[in-house]
Amino acid sequence: MTSPILITGGTGTLGRLVVPLLRDTGRDLRVLSRHAREPEPGVEYVTGDLMKDEGVDDAVKGAEIVVHLAGGPKGDDEATRNLVRAAKRAGVRHLVYISVIGADRVPLGYFRRKFDAERIIAESGVPWTTVRAAQFHEFAFNTVKAMAKSPIVPAPGGLRFQPVDSREVAARIAELTLGEPAGRVPDLAGPEVHKLSDLSRDYLRALGKRRPMLPVRIPGRAGRVYRAGENLTLEGADKGRRTWADFLAERVQG
Repeated sequence: MTSPILITGGTGTLGRLVVPLLRDTGRDLRVLSRHAREPEPGVEYVTGDLMKDEGVDDAVKGAEIVVHLAGGPKGDDEATRNLVRAAKRAGVRHLVYISVIGADRVPLGYFRRKFDAERIIAESGVPWTTVRAAQFHEFAFNTVKAMAKSPIVPAPGGLRFQPVDSREVAARIAELTLGEPAGRVPDLAGPEVHKLSDLSRDYLRALGKRRPMLPVRIPGRAGRVYRAGENLTLEGADKGRRTWADFLAERVQG
């Protein structure tokens, strides 16, 4: 009998895709959730809170592999610190983490906390694998959808994205989970780089709508970093195949 794989964030955008991929390999899964859920074939749900450090030891107990997908706008570093402490006590043999491209370069709180979480894992003594991914297509879609509600759509100059398909990220996470600890692996980005203004135009065109666009400049250090493309990995990244156009057609038609 093999030990279960513990997944944090298993009910989120990425986790909902990773769980069935790993379950289909025949492995038993344990998903840490803040809310009680009924078990499913091959999947046990345990209740706990990484931020409050509640139920984490019980969740990790008996798991040799932990896949850390939980994340949010705040507290990724503290949540990771609590998970790592439990993983060390439990003798976890492989900790897999999803981070974001530009974690060490973009001077915004979300990116900094992701980078801090990377360092906490790398210095933990627990064997680990970390992959940085670009923003998912869903993130780009929700961003332009929100901006398109305005009668005049802002067009931040120099802001570019490499949106990647969440299903391709999930497949990569599943592959890394079943492999040996590999440290920092190549970033995973989408096949194309887009200006945010172009993503907005594509979205409006798909809906058959038109909006005037207002160029705006992102101020300060963050603006300089984005204009320099520090949130991108243009060389040395693994590239997904599914394009923004593919995603947009599917989403809008849906």
